[in-house]
Amino acid sequence: MKTGQINVQTENIFPIIKKFLYSDHEIFLRELVSNAVDASQKLKFFAQNGEYKGELKDLQVEVILNKEEKTLTVRDHGVGMTAEEIDKYINQIAFSGAEEFVQKYKGKEGAEQIIGHFGLGFYSAFMVAEKVQIRTLSKDKGAQAVQWESNGSPEYTITEIEKEEVGTDIVLYIAEDSSEFLEKERIQGILNKYCKFLPIPVIFGTKTEYINDPSGEKDENGNVKRVATEVTNQVNNTSPAWTKPPVDLKDEDYAVFYRELYPNTFEEPLFHIHLNVDYPFNLTGVLYFPRIQENVEVQRNKINLYSNQVFITDNVEEIVPEFLTLLHGVIDSPDIPLNVSRSYLQSDANVKKISSHITKKVADKLAEMFKKDRKDFEGKWPDLQIFVQYGMLSDEKFAEKAKSFALLKNTEGKYFTLEEYKEKVSSLQTDKDDKVVCLYTNNPEEHFSFIQKAKGRGYDVLDMEGPLIPHWIGKLEQQFENLSFSRVDSDTLDKLINKDEEIPSKLTKEDEEALMPLFEDIVDKEKFTIQFESMSSEEAPIIITQPEFIRRMMEQQKLGGGGFYGAFPERFNLVVNGNHEKIGEVLATKTKKSRERKIQQLTDIALLSQGMLKGEELNRFIERSIDLV
Repeated sequence: MKTGQINVQTENIFPIIKKFLYSDHEIFLRELVSNAVDASQKLKFFAQNGEYKGELKDLQVEVILNKEEKTLTVRDHGVGMTAEEIDKYINQIAFSGAEEFVQKYKGKEGAEQIIGHFGLGFYSAFMVAEKVQIRTLSKDKGAQAVQWESNGSPEYTITEIEKEEVGTDIVLYIAEDSSEFLEKERIQGILNKYCKFLPIPVIFGTKTEYINDPSGEKDENGNVKRVATEVTNQVNNTSPAWTKPPVDLKDEDYAVFYRELYPNTFEEPLFHIHLNVDYPFNLTGVLYFPRIQENVEVQRNKINLYSNQVFITDNVEEIVPEFLTLLHGVIDSPDIPLNVSRSYLQSDANVKKISSHITKKVADKLAEMFKKDRKDFEGKWPDLQIFVQYGMLSDEKFAEKAKSFALLKNTEGKYFTLEEYKEKVSSLQTDKDDKVVCLYTNNPEEHFSFIQKAKGRGYDVLDMEGPLIPHWIGKLEQQFENLSFSRVDSDTLDKLINKDEEIPSKLTKEDEEALMPLFEDIVDKEKFTIQFESMSSEEAPIIITQPEFIRRMMEQQKLGGGGFYGAFPERFNLVVNGNHEKIGEVLATKTKKSRERKIQQLTDIALLSQGMLKGEELNRFIERSIDLV
């Protein structure tokens, strides 16, 4: 037997590991199982190269929970270690001192990266264990099996033991304050999270022992023997879809894998993209476009990042462009270390290349789908538009590519690319400044009368619903020269598409001055600006509009993009059509009371058409209308 001290310059190494390296102690199991997988793969490699000629057992990793003994064992049949290798890889920890370590990393984001940096994966076991044993037999011919043991202090013992099978058992004697890791469901949950797609089979076994089972077999002294029950199951799929060549997979295979990733999801994804790159970086993965439409926030954190099939995180903002964090699926890159911090991801050149490549692959896939089957693409557009609009707003390269497949839909349900629509409406909807004006609605039912008036002039109206529309149309106006968007209710038709064609007014300046006080008395002057316009007699007598600029700024503000526009007051224009016969009738009315009554009725009708007449004002309007009948 050999005793000694782990080569560190402090006696407080284990408390430091426990306290500072990981915010979440459950990662210890990921580290130990990953080490076991590495050991198994190394033995397979040695066997294939003729360096190991012994028996190659089933290369599986076993995780064995014994609640009665308060142990958790991670067993592999891999390369194993000699006493010398234990001394080299376990006992030699080259730290410059605990004090310096604490000062350098305490409180910093990504402190867990230190485990990978210093090769301390094994020592994460001491976050949950009061004692740890390593029982191992090296692959080397004639090697002696040994046991290493430590109770969490720098002291350790190495003892020669009997062990028939090559490989390593790591036995954790779980500490009192970590008893949660003796629960089957807890261990099962960790394995499902971190080890679900490891390349070596991972078997989880629970062993429960009873000492007072009356039906149990008795020993030679008449005492009931200990009765052990053991339940095992494989927790991982060793060959998930992303590890296979795309040519070997069918659509059904991708659908099955999606259900494997998200067993509680009932909706099928729209389509998938298979990533498979080996230069200038290694990257594989499968990304799915879910059906989300306007349901954005709840869908985030659905992309899992793996390194050689070991789960790292589902927080992938630094690797996947922000607009694609709405996607679902898996990305795997061995170029990303297992223990990784956000600061690393932000600065690493490979990560930036991966992000750009994913953006390009998504844009190419969408362009291909549009070109191959436009009708099918149009059917998917209600779900796709949130991705495309988000991407065009946040990524210039994607925005440029998306011009060819981003779609606009009009109120008749027909779809157009941006260039197609510009060409369609330019002859009739070009204003005096040579700008093509795209009229749109975000609610065809509410804006029905405005849409009908526009169509009566031969104009086309777009149906543009969605949370990103205010930002997106601003982006399109920047991208396309001489293009603007105006909601159909944001002004009178003659001003929405101003062709510099004057319509003579039936009202004189004196008439307007006589009517102005009557309108000012019945509307809130803080909220409404009264305007007299010379419009077609077919237009409504009074129209309520809200300038496009003000409304758009307010909508962007609601989405968190308004900045200083938070100070914008809610303002509307009350536009009086001087050429409508009802306005002429108001002027011809003899008594002031009758005049006020008619103006109030006409104003209330205009407010009602915009859904702005409510409560007491709506009730008074109803009663007044009944009296008038």
